[in-house]
Amino acid sequence: MALVGYMHRDLVEKRKWISEEDYREGLALSQLAPGPLAAQLAIYIGYVHYRIIGATIAGIAFVIPSFLIVLLIGFFYVKAGGLPWMQALFYGIGAAVIGIIAVSSYKLSKKSLGKDILLWIIALVLAVMTYITEKEIIWLILAGGLIVWLYRRRTKIRISSHNIFLFPFFLQATNDMMVSGKLAQLAWFFIKAGAFVFGSGLAIVPFLYGGVVKEYAWLNEQQFLDAVAVAMITPGPVVITVGFIGYLIAGIPGACVAALATFLPCYLFTVIPAPYFKKYGKHPGIKAIVDGITAAAIGAIIGAVFVLAKRQISDMISVVIAVLTIIVLVKFKKLPEPVIILVAAGAGLAIKFF
Repeated sequence: MALVGYMHRDLVEKRKWISEEDYREGLALSQLAPGPLAAQLAIYIGYVHYRIIGATIAGIAFVIPSFLIVLLIGFFYVKAGGLPWMQALFYGIGAAVIGIIAVSSYKLSKKSLGKDILLWIIALVLAVMTYITEKEIIWLILAGGLIVWLYRRRTKIRISSHNIFLFPFFLQATNDMMVSGKLAQLAWFFIKAGAFVFGSGLAIVPFLYGGVVKEYAWLNEQQFLDAVAVAMITPGPVVITVGFIGYLIAGIPGACVAALATFLPCYLFTVIPAPYFKKYGKHPGIKAIVDGITAAAIGAIIGAVFVLAKRQISDMISVVIAVLTIIVLVKFKKLPEPVIILVAAGAGLAIKFF
């Protein structure tokens, strides 16, 4: 959301590269279609005047800086991962990340669910199921969209065939369809991850946890939490954590495959419907489906917070760091999250060595 705000300030208000109307249409499409919000908005802004070429350039430019940063961090992480100072660094960071995700999930819930009881019920069910199973239940999330659509359809909502693109169809294939080889597995898994993310990039966290930790065991739980922490301290979208994860799994080729596969659905779900969005984007049937899926995704994020906290919060000191993070973020709403991460890292070093 911070990146979305910066784009409005710089591109609409200051430079006047695009109109307020174009910006709002791009924001609406980004919220409706699967994909990380800020990345899709950047792609749509590139599309406004320069179509496919502009969308492609904007998308690449949006991802590359943070991707290079996580590659660099990944290199030093692998080289120094066994050293005590690195473990101490992430001891503090891990606890702070739990607090950050907790506050973010609260804000997402408050903004996206509002006072709609059905959306809250869907979110609660997904939170509980995610916590119990410790993985993302994709069909339950899609069912959230179907339930809301069916409920609102009673008020004569009709859905047309034009919105079929909203269903993340990449998720419908089974693991048996995967091509052999780790890079091929990485590509297919991260394509599904990219097709699943609705709204906030945080929605990808529980999905990634269920795959890279629980299903494939590519990373252990500490490495996964460290990957989330790296995304938090890196300028750019939270989703860029996939580059760090890919690097830990298969080096530079793994990082490139993971990043490309994650952002490809985001790109396609922006440029393909863009020409038709003015005509069909405000259809109530589409909104009902997306509202339900978004509520389910938020519930999965909340469940993931508890799953990660159960493993990361190991003593009273880590509890204090997480609680202080929550208090600071609530009290000082404009405080940048990377500042909190850096302070927590320093605290971790001080606690472990002094």
